[in-house]
Amino acid sequence: MLIGLGIRDVVLIETLDLSIGPGLTALTGETGAGKSIILDALGLALGARADSTLVRRGAIQASAAAIFALAPDHAVWALLDGRGLGYDPAEDLVLRRVLGADGRSRAFVNDQSTSITTLKEIGAALIEVHGQHETVGLLDSRTHRLLLDAFGRLDTGACQAAWSRWRSALETLEALRAVADRAASDTEELTRWLSELDRLDPCEGEETELAQQRAILGAAEKALADIAAARDGLNGDSLGGRISGAFRALQRAREAALRAGADTESSGVARLNAACEAVDRAGVEIAEATAAIDAAAEAFDVRPDVLEQAEERLFALRAMARKLSTTVAALPGLRLSYAAALEAAQGSGESLKAAEKAADAAWQAYLDASLTLAAERRAAGDRLAMAVAAELEPLKLASARFRVSVEPLDETRAGPSGKDRVAFEISTNAGAPFGELGQIASGGELARLSLALKAALTRRGRPQPLMIFDEVDQGVGGAVADAVGLRLKRLAASAQVLVVTHSPQVAARAEQQWKVSKAGEGSAVRTAVSVLSPAEREEEIARMLSGAHVTDEARAAARALISA
Repeated sequence: MLIGLGIRDVVLIETLDLSIGPGLTALTGETGAGKSIILDALGLALGARADSTLVRRGAIQASAAAIFALAPDHAVWALLDGRGLGYDPAEDLVLRRVLGADGRSRAFVNDQSTSITTLKEIGAALIEVHGQHETVGLLDSRTHRLLLDAFGRLDTGACQAAWSRWRSALETLEALRAVADRAASDTEELTRWLSELDRLDPCEGEETELAQQRAILGAAEKALADIAAARDGLNGDSLGGRISGAFRALQRAREAALRAGADTESSGVARLNAACEAVDRAGVEIAEATAAIDAAAEAFDVRPDVLEQAEERLFALRAMARKLSTTVAALPGLRLSYAAALEAAQGSGESLKAAEKAADAAWQAYLDASLTLAAERRAAGDRLAMAVAAELEPLKLASARFRVSVEPLDETRAGPSGKDRVAFEISTNAGAPFGELGQIASGGELARLSLALKAALTRRGRPQPLMIFDEVDQGVGGAVADAVGLRLKRLAASAQVLVVTHSPQVAARAEQQWKVSKAGEGSAVRTAVSVLSPAEREEEIARMLSGAHVTDEARAAARALISA
């Protein structure tokens, strides 16, 4: 609901702040007082086209702000979310527009800068304007299907579900076709690569194992060379011969000393014994060291072809990976993938047939659901035409005929809500052909047709947004004006309605009434808006009845209209 409107420096309005209540609000005043300025300012706040002529003479800029109190589940919150605009559903929504004297304008939603397009999109979801020169919403045939479905309380769920199932089946079919086409074109290449991979037979983790094995074998080869050098150093003839020669020489020296009569306990013989033992131990240690070296050499001894085989295997794996633009680690998985692709290519015929059959069945189910929905729409269209027809005669449109056209669309334009084109059509004169609302109806007729249609739709449809009717009673009076007021009152029972009117019968039906007037002279002329009290309302409606001179009879008639 629109709860407030703030206007600054718009045409003849310098400063104006209005609080707006629920139900029906009437704007009245003399012709030229500036009632249209109020609507222009509201349109400015809602993203309507505007130029610098709206800026009050002498002002730098004009601005207008519209304040809305909306339910937490209102569709506008999702619209704001989709446009990246912050909001709190528990707080008011403020739409604001600033228009400079140079014609440039800026748009704001809750003080967040946004585009004029976004502001207009949000405004269109909040307000409908119906007047002699424009009717927002009803003239757009794209909205007619939604309006008809709401009026008929039609459930489109079965059609939407059938559409979803068909789309899912179609996606499956297209995916299978893509796989089959790709596999068929690549079969020869896949077969060749798979044959090479089968011969190579790559294993998980094989590259790491081969790299480690190659490193170990390379180290062993170098170790064997060093071990051989060590053995040569110990087993050389010169070392063994010198140790043996030294031992024999020491033994001869000891025996000679003993033959010469030396005591076995003498220091000389004792020292020769120790030297013999030391040299003997050296011979034993050298023999043990040689044996240990031989054991080590045996541990590191590998066949020369083992390292060569490891390197050849590793090089073969890496070469295959380069050919396939992948890694060695990915080769086993790629082999399985190629095998699966070939298997899919071989079995794709049967899978495709099954998928095509499923897609055809899903499409037929959708067609059945859409045909059922179309029949329901035609029946709802007939009921809506009857409801509108009941509204036309009281609105001085007895010669007009209204119908709802429900025509099948081309299958390429089908969608989740069916394949129907719904259009509201009118014939304003007997024998005249039917045509679209905006092309057939004149300004005054269009405004009253909009009222008749909205009155019929609101009987069974969803709650409506704020509706603005600009001089919907133009050119009519008496009983017709009263019929207009009655229907506006009926609309206001489920929606907020704002009407600009010169008709006392219409103004008398309002919950609140604003009087628009001008004061001042020359460049100092300003437009003001007064919210009328009950007594002031009576006086204003009496003025509308009698003109400049208000009589007691006019006041009595005004009281009768208000109390009716």
